[in-house]
Amino acid sequence: MSKNQQQIGYLPDERPPIWKLLLYAIQQVIVMFPATVAVAIITGFHISTTIFASGLATICFILVTGRKIPLYYGSSFSYVAAIGSLMASEALAGNTLNERIAIAQFGIVMSGLISIAAGLIIKRFGRDSIEKILPASITGPIAMVIGLTLAGTALTDAQSFANAINVPEAQTALANNMAWIVSLVTLLSTILFSVHFKGFLGQLPLLLGPALGCLTAFIINLTTGINLFKVLPETANSGFFALPIFTLPIPNWAAVAALMPIAIATIPESTAHVYQLDIYVNDLAKKKKSGKKYDIADRLGHNLIGDGIGDIVAGFIGGPAGTNYGENISAMAITRVFSIPVLIAAAIIAMIISCFTPLINAIYAIPTAVIGGLEIYLFGAIAAQGIAIMVEKKVDLFSSKNIALIATIMIIGLGGQFAFGGNIPFFGLEVPCVAGAAIFGIILNILLGIGDKKKAPVEEKGPKLG
Repeated sequence: MSKNQQQIGYLPDERPPIWKLLLYAIQQVIVMFPATVAVAIITGFHISTTIFASGLATICFILVTGRKIPLYYGSSFSYVAAIGSLMASEALAGNTLNERIAIAQFGIVMSGLISIAAGLIIKRFGRDSIEKILPASITGPIAMVIGLTLAGTALTDAQSFANAINVPEAQTALANNMAWIVSLVTLLSTILFSVHFKGFLGQLPLLLGPALGCLTAFIINLTTGINLFKVLPETANSGFFALPIFTLPIPNWAAVAALMPIAIATIPESTAHVYQLDIYVNDLAKKKKSGKKYDIADRLGHNLIGDGIGDIVAGFIGGPAGTNYGENISAMAITRVFSIPVLIAAAIIAMIISCFTPLINAIYAIPTAVIGGLEIYLFGAIAAQGIAIMVEKKVDLFSSKNIALIATIMIIGLGGQFAFGGNIPFFGLEVPCVAGAAIFGIILNILLGIGDKKKAPVEEKGPKLG
């Protein structure tokens, strides 16, 4: 009986009490904030606008998908290289920052049409049509690659004091050591809280762990004088309250050519996220004995349409292209809080934060080492969810075909990240490693399926969802 009582959590259609809901929502904002802000800084987009766009696009996504898919929409790193090269291109050299953003926006808006088209195709022909192209032997490794390609980022951040307030050059070695202490405190406390805390506190490890990490950084500052807290290098806002800078798209077909193909490559990633979510939500429903079956995987078409709408909404007001965030899925899996009202609250909080410069600065001030400690857990959880997909769908790991798919996807994805920094040079193109791995896996799966019609039903028996 006590075992059943410990199986607490919130399913997508359940709403926590308001005070719990707000704490869960803040936790989701903290999880999405670093990556979303990083994309804005790297691409040159306005930070406040990017944060606002993530919140607005999330609400639109949830409404478009009928409040059935608990996902948070944030800025995607898949588009970073394409947007960055477009913004820095000679053709746009004479334009102001806002004009360059507006031109990129047009490509982002148009790229949303790709996801919508893919979603409509899946809705028309059914999920079986996409599972033939993207079986669990592909989506599982893709999810693992998504998490593992971020391993370097997590460890770099864990020992970093980037943008710290006060670190003299003579104390950089000491600052590195202090950063490791902060990241380890954050990581270990977050894990211990998630494993050993029961009840309500057991659902707040991603809030309590970073809080303890920040307290450690504060104590280090008092005792050593090394201040690991950060200062935002540049904000769109000035003063206390200021609306984000909204810009309208400027039609430009070069932007379409640069950004639209990226949307095709993000479809396998988004598919993997939906399958991850389906497994964890239904597992919680089973443990809670709710008697409900959540058909999240069957709503893949709705998810892709929602992704496309999110790109159009974000792109239309001046935000980067995005996707549903694996970090937030990991946060939900760890805390067992999949409540859609929580995600709506998180989106509203993000939009409010974007209008108040002190709030943006306060969250951004969290030491990089704290974020790094959290990332080790979150990014690893994304990879673990890839394994869960293959286990849940009973992928035959002794099948030569499945071994070939898993092996090549993993090596192309990870090798592309660690050998080439994320973009694989290929016949004059810069192919994002996750996208390249996914595309290769899809093509290989099709080629290996030629002339194997009779064996196909046996192969698909495990991965097929019921």
